[in-house]
Amino acid sequence: LAEGSHVVADAMKDKIFGNVSKRAAEIMRDDMSQMGPVKLKDVEKAQMTIVGVARRLAEEQKITIAGGGGDALV
Repeated sequence: LAEGSHVVADAMKDKIFGNVSKRAAEIMRDDMSQMGPVKLKDVEKAQMTIVGVARRLAEEQKITIAGGGGDALV
């Protein structure tokens, strides 16, 4: 998570930190501050892993992913 969150906007980081325990958020912040520069391809790979896990958990109905709502266009 720390690597995948390295270059996201502060609003997204706040959203992530707001949905984990205080201790987990503290650990992630610490990891991110100690990480230093990260290659963009490594960040993108980590982000794709996060998305994959989130989708799998949503399919298993273990989490709910809030969407844009409304009717989808296909």
